[in-house]
Amino acid sequence: AANEKAEAEKVLHIKRAEGDAESKYLAGLGIARQRQAIVDGLRDSVLAFAENVPGTSSKDVMDMVLVTQYFDTLKEIGASSKSNSVFVPHGPGAVKDIASQVRDGLL
Repeated sequence: AANEKAEAEKVLHIKRAEGDAESKYLAGLGIARQRQAIVDGLRDSVLAFAENVPGTSSKDVMDMVLVTQYFDTLKEIGASSKSNSVFVPHGPGAVKDIASQVRDGLL
């Protein structure tokens, strides 16, 4: 009886691990699809903006998107009641510096 109980616990442990692995796999697929949708939407927006606003390039639009994301991040940090304090440079040249750091970090 002790062997059967141990074997049942082993099977249960294995099934939990398999379920956890499957859950993480599916979560990863969801994140990948979400990121792909963001990239697709961003590409369409950048192209449409660059076409409809004379004198703008894709780089101009991407810089504007980075600035928008920067301010959205500041807003989210400030909105959370669990935030302690975060130092984020916000001087006149800081957004340009952050944009170049993000760009350099991704390339």
